[in-house]
Amino acid sequence: MANTKTGFRATSKWLIASPFKVRPVADLVRAKPYTEAMAVLENMPHKGAKLIRKVVASAAANALNKNRKLGEDMLYIKELRIDEGPRMKRIWFRARGRADMQLRRMCHISCVVDEIGKKTEA
Repeated sequence: MANTKTGFRATSKWLIASPFKVRPVADLVRAKPYTEAMAVLENMPHKGAKLIRKVVASAAANALNKNRKLGEDMLYIKELRIDEGPRMKRIWFRARGRADMQLRRMCHISCVVDEIGKKTEA
């Protein structure tokens, strides 16, 4: 996206993954340096780790392309949000003519990376 006062951001929306399953993965890498967070995400077997890794890499690419003085080792994950998206409702046919509702949950992932040691304006 763009450079903001809070850092460099990237978002990914309408991902078919339950936010309840993705949030514990996000808790492991929040507020960590970029290189350490990517190493953790690459070695996790969860589906949410792959989705978060793509968004964090996109935010870091935004930072590196906009500001040529920054390096990967100078970035950290300032904010990582997993928001709930809409739910797809599907009918799940059961025995004896009955049906259940199947919910396919979606999530939105937002990431902000910023420079380590940068003074924040309050």
